Amino acid sequence: MPTTDTRSLAPDATSSADLEAVGLEYTPVSADDAAFEPFLRAVSRGFLGEEPSADEVESARRALTSRRLTGVFDRAGVDPASPVATVDSWPTELTVSPGRTIPLWSISAVTVAPTHRRRGIARAMLTGELRTAAAAGFPLAGLTVTEATIYGRWGFSPAAWASDVAVDTRRARWTGPVAPGRLDFVSPESLPERLARVHERIRVERPGAVPGWEGRWRGVAGLTPDAKDAKKVRAVSYRDTAGEERGVLVYTLESGPDGDFSPYVLTVRALFADGDEATAALWRFAIEHDLVGEVKASLQPIAPPVQWMIADRRAVTVTPTDHHWLRVLDVPAALSARRYAAALDVVLRVEDPLGFADGAWSVRIDADGSAVVGRAAQDRATDLELTVGALGSLLLGGVRVRDLAAAGLVRGPREHQAALDAAFTPEVTPLLDIWY
Repeated sequence: MPTTDTRSLAPDATSSADLEAVGLEYTPVSADDAAFEPFLRAVSRGFLGEEPSADEVESARRALTSRRLTGVFDRAGVDPASPVATVDSWPTELTVSPGRTIPLWSISAVTVAPTHRRRGIARAMLTGELRTAAAAGFPLAGLTVTEATIYGRWGFSPAAWASDVAVDTRRARWTGPVAPGRLDFVSPESLPERLARVHERIRVERPGAVPGWEGRWRGVAGLTPDAKDAKKVRAVSYRDTAGEERGVLVYTLESGPDGDFSPYVLTVRALFADGDEATAALWRFAIEHDLVGEVKASLQPIAPPVQWMIADRRAVTVTPTDHHWLRVLDVPAALSARRYAAALDVVLRVEDPLGFADGAWSVRIDADGSAVVGRAAQDRATDLELTVGALGSLLLGGVRVRDLAAAGLVRGPREHQAALDAAFTPEVTPLLDIWY
């Protein structure tokens, strides 16, 4: 895990000057002082949420105490202590191949008040985050997005997809494996520790994954003050025959649209499984739950294995969406971090208007899957041209080069496209199974 305390890094000077030129102040906010409450209220307003209660403010304060919080303030406004824009960032790591991780600058809580649109605030905040991250030595920045039209302009692009899954249990006769271990109900209070333990084992094996944190697990467990359905949260743990906890399912139950007692809808809040055995056990529990007519789960693999565990695969509806967006800041560090599936020797010309990844890059991959990446020699011809966004999408192997080429984001001979596709094929399909 990265150890950089990003809270000590000063706000980006260029962004500070740009915002000052339009009468705005770009300044850090500490979770430990009085400025945090108006910051949190601005974040909630930006995501169309309710005004946070005093308990919710204190809960968020504990969860975000290690974050780098930055606000944009209009000191001439009616409420000069409340930011008109916010951003939250922190150092973490991204799994790029099973067992391999790379430092990641995570970005969240990006909001701009509707009263202050079109003043260059989002541009100043996002480019400021990227410049600060790059200067601190982070090869990648990442975020999850609520709006897909915003972040591409700064070089972010989706690299890992997730799916919403709905299972009609009346058609879903179980045909999958019968797990030999046991299931037990566990208390919500025990979930933060259980979820953290299981997730930490699985996330280092899944490209696209990042570590969770206590505030995230408390939210899943319904233990935060803003948890409207806290009393409905239930959870089961799966232990293998050796007694090791291998998976946890957290869910709620709601009566169906017709009322009465059946069919209920079982909504999965988290399903973390360390291995195929635990995956089968937890999905079978959900599908065969008494009085349940539908199981819904989000943040599942793009091709969820449950569709192969029931007799009627069409009982499973899968709705994919882009989920994890990445932005390459250091091409050699980013591309050399993962393992590859085939040898390769190409020169990639990356177009990056912000300059971080711009240039011609030599990518040499040995037969053992290790890469050496550096600036290409001036006399070496370019094999493929691509945008920095396309490079971010290709990094984990979850997107095919030829698909991006069809969209005009990669240009070059078909044989080089095919060679890049073969090398970038992932060992495991990328997935980010949490929001951040």
